[in-house]
Amino acid sequence: MKKIHIALAVTDIEMSVNDYAQRLGCRPDIVIPNEYALWRTTTLNLSIRKAQAGKSGTLRHLGWEDPASPAFLAERDVNGILWEEFSPEQQAEEIRQTWPSVTYRPKPC
Repeated sequence: MKKIHIALAVTDIEMSVNDYAQRLGCRPDIVIPNEYALWRTTTLNLSIRKAQAGKSGTLRHLGWEDPASPAFLAERDVNGILWEEFSPEQQAEEIRQTWPSVTYRPKPC
């Protein structure tokens, strides 16, 4: 089943993790201190990433987590918003490539 993916830029990862964990009722699947966090609930794939200067509180992109996705795909919609489509394994690989010291593996939902 597809899940909506929302990627946000935030100023403070730790404060945002605590806030969103309370809002979602669960801790993230992975936290990379001062860099990134990811929640994979039964209905939502939410990631937060340290914002570049002046970009905090903005939408980085939207997308779909789809276990049947054959490849990581990205395209812009008519409004210029970046949409990604990926499987849990493809997202995990992107995390491992961005942060090579991380050994994240997605949990089944």
